[in-house]
Amino acid sequence: MRFRDVVETSAAVGATRSRREKVGRLAELLRRLGPGEVGPAVSYLSGAVPQGKLGVGWATVSAVAGAAPAALADGALTVAEVDDALSAVAAASGAGSTGERRRLLAGLLGRAGASERDFLLRLLTGELRQGALEGIMAEAIAHAADLPPDRVRRALMLSGDLAAVAAAALERGEAGLAGFSIELFRPLLPMLASPAEDPAEAVERLGEAAFEYKLDGARVQVHRRGDDVRVFSRGLNDVTGSAPELVAAVAALPARELILDGEAIALRPDGRPQPFQVTMRRFGRKLDVAAASAALPLRGWFFDCLYLDGDELLERPTGERLAALDQAAPADLVVPRLVTADPAEADALLERALAAGHEGLMAKSLAAGYEAGSRGQSWLKLKRVRTFDLVVLGAEWGSGRRRPWLSNLHLGARDPAGGFVMVGKTFKGLTDELLAWQTARLSELEIGRDRHVVYVRPELVVEIAIGDVQESPRYPGGLALRFARVKRYRPDKRAAEADTIEQLRALLPGAA
Repeated sequence: MRFRDVVETSAAVGATRSRREKVGRLAELLRRLGPGEVGPAVSYLSGAVPQGKLGVGWATVSAVAGAAPAALADGALTVAEVDDALSAVAAASGAGSTGERRRLLAGLLGRAGASERDFLLRLLTGELRQGALEGIMAEAIAHAADLPPDRVRRALMLSGDLAAVAAAALERGEAGLAGFSIELFRPLLPMLASPAEDPAEAVERLGEAAFEYKLDGARVQVHRRGDDVRVFSRGLNDVTGSAPELVAAVAALPARELILDGEAIALRPDGRPQPFQVTMRRFGRKLDVAAASAALPLRGWFFDCLYLDGDELLERPTGERLAALDQAAPADLVVPRLVTADPAEADALLERALAAGHEGLMAKSLAAGYEAGSRGQSWLKLKRVRTFDLVVLGAEWGSGRRRPWLSNLHLGARDPAGGFVMVGKTFKGLTDELLAWQTARLSELEIGRDRHVVYVRPELVVEIAIGDVQESPRYPGGLALRFARVKRYRPDKRAAEADTIEQLRALLPGAA
């Protein structure tokens, strides 16, 4: 297939807000793709490259783009040729690899026509915002392959790999999707929660529910088969070497095969949890882990069991999974929990959680299955402070003593139709240490700048505490944050997991 067809479909998808039209356009293209083209094309349309990290940054791409003349017209490149070129860029290593990557990129951009070149530049710099989000693409795959959407979503839940699911569905149909099942040592996307105001609202929405401590730690998924135990992060990375305490704790359990979902927290000497950023230091440690473990011990608490000795539990009700968890692990490894329909009992548990130094409560429907990768309404998070996970779109240079640093953050909420919508700015809550860190990190993500602002790829998630929101014509979303303050950065979260503009709009006075 011509690469131009992918580019034109991307433009058409980005130009409409109609979900039905997006799905139709994508499905039409998917049906025309040949063997070997599905994975790369789906990745490009989702704003990613299948090779992952290419070893080139914004500055390199910009320099190459400025030096390489564009082709006179679109149409010469094929999807396979683009994929081959990017694979060669990713494979370049050793002495002279930087020059080799530049040469390969220049060759690719030199063969691309104007619209193809623009697409590639935005793809390579993380600026491709076209609305082909994961949910829409999954629906388009189902439509193109004439398969039930829930079969595609389940395969995606189990694999976390949209391109692989697309290739299986389009090339082998139902039989291809049947190959995706829960598998030890292949981590699942974590199930996510939606916010609720208080226990009373949670009971109103869920009825009798499991209320449990909401821990301010690092999300972990631990797999075991016999003596082999591995720990995976929220981002599905293998962090086993950084968490020997979790490995030892799970290795001591009686089950031979299991998958547990939970949190890891670094503890203070008095047993109270360390701040989130302190816990995350353990997962960045690769050398002298034993010394780090002695100085900053990790404690694992688990709140779900997804697999137990050959029994796949994903689609079982929460109540059954909790029973399996209690069977698999002793009480000191299980997050404190209370099953109740009484808001007063849940509120008392919330007070105990806060007094112990934790974030709040989770409320979980007893009847719901585990929806990996989904932020549904069957898990609710209850906090005393209203917080939202937003994405940094840019930052302004500080003034006075903050002049050397990028300070005032431009904050964006996720638009389910594609991209991010700016909803406010804040420089509050930033320590000198955090200012220095964010200046270095945002400089790595830079895609352009003007006199006062550095604009960045929308990748960095920051948790923002707010007082409220108000209507405002100042920002594209029609609202602005009030009393916004940085609580912490969330390097464990992807931009695709950020809160949406609709969630913020729901806080406006008079919103339904």
